[in-house]
Amino acid sequence: MATVPDFDPSMPSIARVYDYLLDGKDNFAVDRAVAERLLAVAPLTAEVTRENRQFLSRAVTWAANRGIGQFIDLGCGMPTAPNTHETARAIDPGARVAYVDNDVVVLSHLRALAAKGDPGVTVADGDVREVAAVLDAVAAGIDLSAPACLLIGFLLHFFAPDDARDLVARYVAALAPGSYVVLSVGRADGEEAKEGFGTYSAGPAQVYNHSVPEFAGFFGPLELVPPGVVDAREWRPDWEQAVRLPPRDGQVIVGVARAG
Repeated sequence: MATVPDFDPSMPSIARVYDYLLDGKDNFAVDRAVAERLLAVAPLTAEVTRENRQFLSRAVTWAANRGIGQFIDLGCGMPTAPNTHETARAIDPGARVAYVDNDVVVLSHLRALAAKGDPGVTVADGDVREVAAVLDAVAAGIDLSAPACLLIGFLLHFFAPDDARDLVARYVAALAPGSYVVLSVGRADGEEAKEGFGTYSAGPAQVYNHSVPEFAGFFGPLELVPPGVVDAREWRPDWEQAVRLPPRDGQVIVGVARAG
């Protein structure tokens, strides 16, 4: 791993906890300790984290197959496979991706990608709450006057409902007609999963257990793509038969909507 300035390895990171749960290698003892505490009380945590990543990959593929060649990945985390630019380029080799994060280790890895001479990868160091500054940085590699796909995956559960709704609306306002918005959050229904949320909130960051109606409201007036707001495992818009799975203690709730 490259040396990262201004980095405190004693502080856990959301991105690196996720990396560990995805069987990644770019994490530290403090991150692994948080992840193991989560798994001890909510064993489904690793499984739903993988399901989130798989959903995002399907959504990117779906958007790319509909002619979208630009992707904005907010709070992207480590570029653990399947990552956004590789997924998009499997469909469109010229696809451009802007990654946005403020974790110094994540940024180090993302900049290593850009340093390999890939003009289609833009790396923005920014707090997603600073919308204007993030959009300015993203515009270095993304044409915001043309349709793009905005990804906000596994991020909005760190925001209170009203704040999450406002954040999405502010980014959507900057998108061109014909763009798509991809959202996902973790959801706890059983006691084990809820205890996992409590464990996480006591560590790296406060987590909000959004209801399905709250999550659906994050899309505002946008038109949801079928099958609408569902469990990540059920988001299969190209399947002829709808997928319906039995309820589970923990899940990822997801949706994709068209802007304009």
